[in-house]
Amino acid sequence: MEKYWPHIRKNWYCFLLSPLFMTLEASGEFILPFMNANIIDRGAASGDIPYILRNGFYMAVIAGAMLACGVLGAFFAIRGSARMAAGVRRDAFARIQTFSFSDIDRFSTGSLITRVTNDITQIQNFAQTLMRGFFRSPVMLVGALIMSFRLNPRIALVILIVLPFLALATFWIIRTASPRYTVMQEQIDALNTGIGETVTNEKVIKSFVREDYEKKKFRALNGALMAKTVSALKMMILMQPVSALAINVTTLIVVWVAGRQIIVGNMEIGALTAFITYLSQVLTALNFLANIFLQGTRAGASHRRIGEVLRCRPDISDENAAHTDHKIRSGRIEFRRVSFRYFKDSPVPVLDDISVTIESGELVGIVGSTGSGKSTLVSMIPRLYDPDAGSVLVDGVDVRELSLFELRESVAAVLQKNTLFSGTIAENLRWGDENAAQRDLERVCKIAQADGFIRSFPQGYETPVGQGGGSLSGGQKQRLCIARALLKQPRILILDDSTSAVDTATDAAIRREFRRQLPDVTKLIIAQRISSVMDADKIIVMEQGRVVACGAHEELIRSCRAYQEIYDSQKEDRI
Repeated sequence: MEKYWPHIRKNWYCFLLSPLFMTLEASGEFILPFMNANIIDRGAASGDIPYILRNGFYMAVIAGAMLACGVLGAFFAIRGSARMAAGVRRDAFARIQTFSFSDIDRFSTGSLITRVTNDITQIQNFAQTLMRGFFRSPVMLVGALIMSFRLNPRIALVILIVLPFLALATFWIIRTASPRYTVMQEQIDALNTGIGETVTNEKVIKSFVREDYEKKKFRALNGALMAKTVSALKMMILMQPVSALAINVTTLIVVWVAGRQIIVGNMEIGALTAFITYLSQVLTALNFLANIFLQGTRAGASHRRIGEVLRCRPDISDENAAHTDHKIRSGRIEFRRVSFRYFKDSPVPVLDDISVTIESGELVGIVGSTGSGKSTLVSMIPRLYDPDAGSVLVDGVDVRELSLFELRESVAAVLQKNTLFSGTIAENLRWGDENAAQRDLERVCKIAQADGFIRSFPQGYETPVGQGGGSLSGGQKQRLCIARALLKQPRILILDDSTSAVDTATDAAIRREFRRQLPDVTKLIIAQRISSVMDADKIIVMEQGRVVACGAHEELIRSCRAYQEIYDSQKEDRI
């Protein structure tokens, strides 16, 4: 309850008034049949019209009050459950924002989407049903039983005989359904993940003409979800015929016993009518309670999945931050014997005992073969990952002792995947500084060599950008992402293969502007092209997770075989 209580307390009146109004409505349920029986047995039997009209008027008033109470009870139930769900969804989303890359990988993106949407919706539906029925049904059940014993104790015993069998059947259904709901929610995770991959990579799918394959894959996922859903929900469906059987058998027994009493004059027609109504109310109340427990079973599976998110302790946090107010000033970076594995039981590390120092304001190139650990190494600086061994220092302080906010505010990274969001070019740029003036946007775009093509658009900086930047070329997206990073005014700038889609002349112009405009910013450039880092102050060469050489271009050409091979292969390509 700790995850729901703050939001329940904030909307306490909904959680109080809804059960109150539903209880008042239920009170009328067992009063009306009794009054109807009196109209039949006393008013109609004796022809007392004033009695019939008077009691009919009272019944109409009670029915009207029940209607108002039912509407108000439903309103507050919907309002309270929706607000509680919105609050829990905010909490879950806020917790996800604290997750590291490894945390997100552990849950998977599709699963997190399901938990924040579908699972919380299940909790909302259960809370709404609980407020509307958990108090109303017992009141109706107890009230109808009391009125039944008041009318005829002997026949009322029939109900007590049937109740245990119905309870046992309900218990068996709930126990069988519970694990199936967990499996069903996990299958929804798989479907969401599959749909997300397909929609995100639609261009790749079309270019390889893989639409039929994707349709086949979706049919498999959708079919699996259908099978798991049917397996889970058929237990809930079974509840309805079991309850109907109990109601019909009990009604048959009551009519048979009551019929004999009517024949001998021990029971009147009106009393039998009321008794059958009370019987229906008792079994309906039981059926509603059973449905609440069944829905609670599904909500319980969702509750556990939401709890896993909310209880997750991110493996990267400010918990050990001893220098929370420290601001990055020089941007000096030092890697001290850093080792790292994505999978902790893997025998081969991604980074293996790396030690290297990058001085403040330096332009540093990082080259190496694919999979050599270049991107992973620079990801350690803003703590997208933490090393398994060793330490990363910025300004002489271990990054694990710095505030995540202050650290990441001072580090701007343009990663391999150039991500733009729906909105205008200006809105995307202001991710770097939401209060940036137009002249600031133009300044950073000139450094990133983006101002020219932006001005070529009819709407300039107000040009709409589709989701993912689909309306822009790869080089244009890269330059916008670089400009967005520069708008942060970082002390450390990381470019992870971020100029691969631009021509060499533009690439050189960007680096030239870096030297002229950002002399005090520490700049790290991961590149596949040697030409992109030839003029760097130093170049780090990596192979199989290790630094094999570090120095200027001319020095590496003479002394580093790995660097020579990369340089020679690219020289041959140019020839």
